[in-house]
Amino acid sequence: MTNVYLSLGSNVGHKEQNVKKAISAMRAVKSIKVLKTSHLYKTKSWGYEKQQDFINAAIKIKADLSPNKLFAILKCIEAKLGRRPQEIKWGPRVIDIDILLYGSKILNNPRLKIPHPHMQERLFVLQPLAEIAPRLVHPKLKRTIKKLLKMLTC
Repeated sequence: MTNVYLSLGSNVGHKEQNVKKAISAMRAVKSIKVLKTSHLYKTKSWGYEKQQDFINAAIKIKADLSPNKLFAILKCIEAKLGRRPQEIKWGPRVIDIDILLYGSKILNNPRLKIPHPHMQERLFVLQPLAEIAPRLVHPKLKRTIKKLLKMLTC
């Protein structure tokens, strides 16, 4: 089983409940074990400004799945919770689940990029991730999450 870090966000409907339902849905998958969950963070939208604030969180899981299979399961959970195809890039969504880090794996294909290519630019990702894994090292940037957060906020 591999340690995997995920980012979750919602800014449509009952935002806090959407994030909690996504985590519950992951707990129901036999090949996923939820180990740590950050607090919920209220954050401003990123990329597309004309939308409501988000509720974001980070979680640590152990997964007995390939990155692509995990990605497919997470997309299925999003769909079950009501996520529809995006009309606006980075627009409003019921739930968004992103794979941030999958062990020390580096993956770059059209469907899935690990580490997440924008995680170091996003306070709404680094803040909750630093809460649960401050000493975790980004496999490409070779810096801890705590250091990346400090660099972003200075």
